Amino acid sequence: MRIGIPAETRADEKRVATVPEIVEKLIKLGFSVAVESGAGDAANFSDEAYRTAGADIVKGASHLWAESDIVFKVTVPTSAEVDLMREGGILIGFIWPAQNPELMQQLAAKRVTVLAIDALPRQLSRAQKMDALTSQAGVAGYRAVIEAANAFGRFFNGQITAAGKVPPAKVFIAGAGVAGLAAIGTAAALGAIVRANDTRAEVADQVKSLGGEFVKVEYEEEGGGGGGYAKVMSDGFQQAQREMYARQAREVDIIITTALIPGKPAPRLITAEMVRSMKPGSVIVDMAAERGGNCELTEPGQVVVKHGVTIVGYTDLNSRLARQSSTLYATNLFRLAEELCKTKDGNINVNMEDDAIRGLTVIKDGEITWPAPALKLPAAKPAAAKPVAAPAAHGKGGAPASAGKTAVLFGAVALLFLLIGAFAPAAFLGHFTVFVLACFVGYMVVWNVTPALHTPLMSVTNAISSIIAIGALVQIAPPLAEGLDRPDGWIRWLAVAGIALTAVNMFGGFAVTRRMLSMFRK
Repeated sequence: MRIGIPAETRADEKRVATVPEIVEKLIKLGFSVAVESGAGDAANFSDEAYRTAGADIVKGASHLWAESDIVFKVTVPTSAEVDLMREGGILIGFIWPAQNPELMQQLAAKRVTVLAIDALPRQLSRAQKMDALTSQAGVAGYRAVIEAANAFGRFFNGQITAAGKVPPAKVFIAGAGVAGLAAIGTAAALGAIVRANDTRAEVADQVKSLGGEFVKVEYEEEGGGGGGYAKVMSDGFQQAQREMYARQAREVDIIITTALIPGKPAPRLITAEMVRSMKPGSVIVDMAAERGGNCELTEPGQVVVKHGVTIVGYTDLNSRLARQSSTLYATNLFRLAEELCKTKDGNINVNMEDDAIRGLTVIKDGEITWPAPALKLPAAKPAAAKPVAAPAAHGKGGAPASAGKTAVLFGAVALLFLLIGAFAPAAFLGHFTVFVLACFVGYMVVWNVTPALHTPLMSVTNAISSIIAIGALVQIAPPLAEGLDRPDGWIRWLAVAGIALTAVNMFGGFAVTRRMLSMFRK
């Protein structure tokens, strides 16, 4: 079968549906590939690069659409492009069936099969390799921070120079989905102080792991929705969230908003009043601008300055990194092609019994099959019941057998002490008593050390070393009172050696801990 790659017709779209390195892999699967001349120019992929990879270069969209069995596309096809499709062909790309019912009817009338990459059931772990929404959101989150840095009038990281001290920028990111997490990581890597919020409490650890601070809304409500998206929250939660956003707007320099629920207008998170409260020179990057924007003053596709705040409303963040986003998107489509062509003979099998393929298929041979039935995910395994402990065996007296063993042990220890007390010299008894008490006190001291500066194991070894060092210092020091014997020379030299070894252990522990901590610093 022949895969066609047309040039994107949307004015601000620079991406292309496949790249030369993926063309080679598609050919190995048994497909032939045709690319419209100039399709990759905006993403810096020349016709010659495609030709070298094994693709045919076709001039004119009409020839490419008519001669292709399968068409890979990035953006939603236009009505004119659908008219160019051959009847019974296959279209793979972004479709957004809920937002484009008329397009769905037009495609069905052509009796084509349509796989909407945006309809992929993201709950399936094996679908992650085909998840173009995730790959493109990561690119957009990264680019949003770059646009913010471009519009911001200062460094992101703090600096101390001969000309004075520059404080680090404060960045607040509304929404910690894929795009938000990418933005958090990028802003933190640039040296900014990063804060983030999300309705899903479970992402707090992810925010912290990327170097951000999770700002919690003072309202208890679970925000997880289906398919990895957040759900629409209650009025009470939204009010508490607005109050928190208002506080952040007054404190931070940059706000990046990512909140969007597919099929619905973007929720309004940043009001005009919040914009007015921001410091002059602040920046807002609204990643939801294409769906109306999270900021009340956003103008989609434009950069505007209102109340001294620059509001970036670009709707083509992915196209501003066209080469990278095209490569990731092409990889997603290649992984899908692998699932469709497991025989590697260049023929596609749209298996409607496969949950991932069924979710992607919105039209099958002219019949609209969207929405797909709910996935039957395996039920969570119940926690294994702990086996009931068997009743302890009882001796003749009715007491547990373990109690008898304990009594025997204590009796033996008592007998040992009795024998020592009866036959040992008086001087030995004094030393022995001190030894037993020292063991008990040492045990309690060592195992109650809090591992605040080291790992637990290193804390214990340092505590033991400290006790050894104190004992050695006592041996080296002169007697505290007259009449006390000074330790022999070999004992003092043994104490000196003990101090040297324990000092190496203690200072080595601090050095190792410092090295470990430096691994996690910027």
